[in-house]
Amino acid sequence: MVNSPKSALPENIIGIYERRAHEFDQDRVNGKIFFEKDWLDLFINHLPKKPDATPSVLDIGCGSARPIARYLLRNKIKVSGVDSSNAMIALCQERFPDNAWTVADMRTLSLGETFDGLIAWDSFFHLTRDDQRAMFAIFKAHANPGAALMFTSGHYNGEAFGALRDEALYHSSLDETEYRTLLGANGFKVIKHTAQDPACGGHTVWLAQIVR
Repeated sequence: MVNSPKSALPENIIGIYERRAHEFDQDRVNGKIFFEKDWLDLFINHLPKKPDATPSVLDIGCGSARPIARYLLRNKIKVSGVDSSNAMIALCQERFPDNAWTVADMRTLSLGETFDGLIAWDSFFHLTRDDQRAMFAIFKAHANPGAALMFTSGHYNGEAFGALRDEALYHSSLDETEYRTLLGANGFKVIKHTAQDPACGGHTVWLAQIVR
């Protein structure tokens, strides 16, 4: 992370990803180890088991659909994705035209349908702390009974700043106790939580499952 630059405001996030969609896409996969795989496999294993039915997953902040959505699709999962960037969604539609890709802001998400799994990998943590608090009711509203939820966060309560090429990116996080409280208040039980997982590129990852 870098020191707080004046340009790294939360309201700039959507515009940065819109302008840098193709560069982000290249950086996301070129020369990188697929360190997300073990967590994604664990997520898949916690999707509700439905005989003769394909599990459905909503990828919230899906980016360019790779590697996350691509891996889920290869595992015979029906994936729908939402992202606030038109350019990102265009890449998704080009690559996987048979899936539903929607331009939408996760903070106001209301699709009118529910899913067996919800994933917000490296997207949710761009929201302000107040917006993150409000997201848990949105997760719940889009979750089928027994649905799995996986997201990445920071590992302490505060703000931090990264970069996409030469543009500063805002991040924020609540602390572990508050995330656990918010999950529980919205019907989710924590399955696994690892802070700064060394096997996952230092990501702090949460896996939970709704109980209702």
